This record gives sequence, C-alpha cells and structure tokens, in this order.
Amino acid sequence: MKATLLALALMGASAVSHANQGVTGVTDEQAVDSATGIKVAPGFRATVFADGIGRARHMAASGSGWVYVALAREQDGYGAVALFDSDGDGVADERQAFAAGVAGTGMGINGNYLYFATDEAVMRWPLPEAGAPTGEAEVIVADFPNERQHSAKPFTFDDAGHIYVNIGAPSNACMEKMRTKGSPGMEPCPILEQFGGVWRFDADKPGQTQADGIRYATGIRNAMAIDWNPHADTLYIAQHGRDQLHSFFPDLYDETQSAELPAEEFHRVEEGADIGWPYSYVDASIKGRVKMPEYGGDGEMLSDRGQEPLIAFPAHWAPNDLSFPRTEALPEGWRTGAFIAFHGSWNRAPKPQAGYRVVYVPMEADGNVSGDWITFADGFAGERPIMSPRDATHRPTGVLVADDGAIYFSSLMSGGRIWKVVYAGE
Repeated sequence: MKATLLALALMGASAVSHANQGVTGVTDEQAVDSATGIKVAPGFRATVFADGIGRARHMAASGSGWVYVALAREQDGYGAVALFDSDGDGVADERQAFAAGVAGTGMGINGNYLYFATDEAVMRWPLPEAGAPTGEAEVIVADFPNERQHSAKPFTFDDAGHIYVNIGAPSNACMEKMRTKGSPGMEPCPILEQFGGVWRFDADKPGQTQADGIRYATGIRNAMAIDWNPHADTLYIAQHGRDQLHSFFPDLYDETQSAELPAEEFHRVEEGADIGWPYSYVDASIKGRVKMPEYGGDGEMLSDRGQEPLIAFPAHWAPNDLSFPRTEALPEGWRTGAFIAFHGSWNRAPKPQAGYRVVYVPMEADGNVSGDWITFADGFAGERPIMSPRDATHRPTGVLVADDGAIYFSSLMSGGRIWKVVYAGE
C-alpha cells in the first residue's frame, strides 16, 4: 500500500480510489467561484470569512465561534486578530486585534487558554468567552533560537498536557559552507543539536526554555505542518524538503530533476524518531530513502538513515499547516483524515510553480492512510501560470477544522484573507 501511495503522490491525484469511502475532491474542469476565488470539494460551500486582516498564518477556533489568527507581521501594531460571525452568514462582522508589538505563526487552544507563538517564544492568555484576550500574556517557553531562516514556531498539543514545537533547521542541507556549490555536509550535523526537530514541553509550566524540553524527534528540516492526531493519539508532520539540487550539484541533477525533487514528506512521528534530514531524502520513483549528495549520494544511492513517509507529495509544494478533525459534524469519510495546506515555493524554478491548494488525506482511526489523497480546495494562486510565489493571488498558509465542522483556510497574500468552508449536503 505504501509503495502505491508513493507512486501515486507525484501524479497530482484529484480522483480517488474506491477506498476513499465517497470522499471526492475538486477536478480540473470544475470552475472557480468568482465570489471566493477558489473551488472546493463537492458538497461543500465556501465564503470569504474575512479580508484585509494582514499576513495571516495559523488559526484556532473556540467553542463560542471566535476564530483567532496569527499574523506573520504586525498589522497596525498587533500580531493577531480575533474574528466572529454574529449573524451566521459565513462572513465575520466583528474583528478585534490583539498581541500588541509581536507577530508570529503558531496559534492554538488548549484547555482554557489561547496560545500564540512568535519566532522566539510561546505565550498564552486565558481564553475569553468572547472576543480577543486582554492583559499581559504568560510566557510558557522563551528564548527559542532565531536564525531567521525557518524561524517560525508552529506547535500542537497532545491530550496529556504537552505542547510540541517545531524548531526548523536554519539550513538547506547542513553544508560546511552554507548554500555553496559542491560543499560537503557536516558529519555529524551539529545543527541537529538545537534545530531540525520537534521539542516537547509542559503546556502549563511558565518560564521554560528549550533546555527544559525534550527533543521528541529529529531529522526534520522544517515542519510548518504539525498536528496531534487525536484518533491515533500520535504526532504527525509534513515537512519542507531541501532546495537547489541542480544549483549545487549540476553534474548529478538537471534543472527538471531539481524542480521535481525531493518529495514533500508526510509522516507519523513517534517519540525518538529520526526522519532523515540532512542525510537522506525521498524520490517517489525510487524505493527507499536516497542519500543526499552532500553526504556522498549520486541521485540513486540509498541511505539507511531516516524513515519512510506515509505519502510523498510533489516537490516544493511547501506544506504549511496540518489539521485533523476533532468533530462528528463532518460527513463520514472526512472525520479522521488530514487536511494539509500547501503554499507553494520558489524552488520549482525554472518550471511553473505548483501546490497552492489544500488537500485531504483519507485515514482510518488508527492513523493509517486508507486511500489516495485528493485536492479539497484549489484556485488560490489565480488563473495565470505562476513563475514566482509573488505572482500568486493567494497562498494557503493555514488550515483549521473547527469543532462545529467548519473548515477555515488562511492566506498571507493580497492583504490577507480567511475562507470558511461548510458542508452543505450532496
């Protein structure tokens, strides 16, 4: 089953197999809705929930219906915004800014607290019954290293009082000379001591630093897409693959291979796991992990370092968020799988950009993939060929499944936008 999924992943699957239990995605022939600028899977209906909110990233939704959005840059001096639809028309008519003087990516609710992560800290406020939190935030983890490259700190929670924080590697492939043609990789890679993995902390203990956490998993270049699967009680991630194979090793990779390698990897992550960065990558046409050229690989040589992904998505789609439903409000077939937002990347050049969509991975309650992934929402980038991320109308940077079954997408482009998607029936 795994080999089949790996092979199918690079085919840009839109159709589904019989194992998908009636879960159907968008098609190339399906028209984009002019009112929203996107198209969504049959049976679902989208609205533009909010526009012009700033560089929107990850989101959280409370039981009272308020949606909290992290902003990558401050908007009018604030790094987050709270949104509410008071009349139920799918459009937020209340908007409150919060998180003065800071900006970030991570946003989540755990217990009675709203958590927000900048590039250097995770903080929280008591979750209000309505509106934005007020007062000073309580700092849970501080002094994260910030090397600017892959500096965002997305996070998730388990059901045992822990918070899991991605600490991205400020590196492409742990080269001795960063992003230098032909430079070998460092052995062992010293970056992995502080970066390139997921660290676990006490979600309720203020004043922690990285030294107080446990390195839960390593070998992860940058897992912007991270969520705890409540059905399988396990951590899952989708990570950004390495860049520029042709630029640094033109004798081994041509431009087309560089645009199509390596795959973006979707993993189940147990404690102690080593995903494989920087020593290996995934080429869906080759069974097993391939040794990185910085470590002596030739584009075909296999490596025994790292684990096989559940799915290998096309290269340089850039997974940016991951959300598992925690509700029975969605139809059967949509309740236990993974929604993944891909915001695209510059690394497919000189070929046109790709990704810019939200996909759904059908999964059983035990956490195993049960069918081919589908495109749940598309059209974000616009109709013209995209040669650079700057050309895109929108880039999906967040996806959230709320407890009432509503699905939210965020985009940091064109002033920032949030969409709300609800199931409307067959």
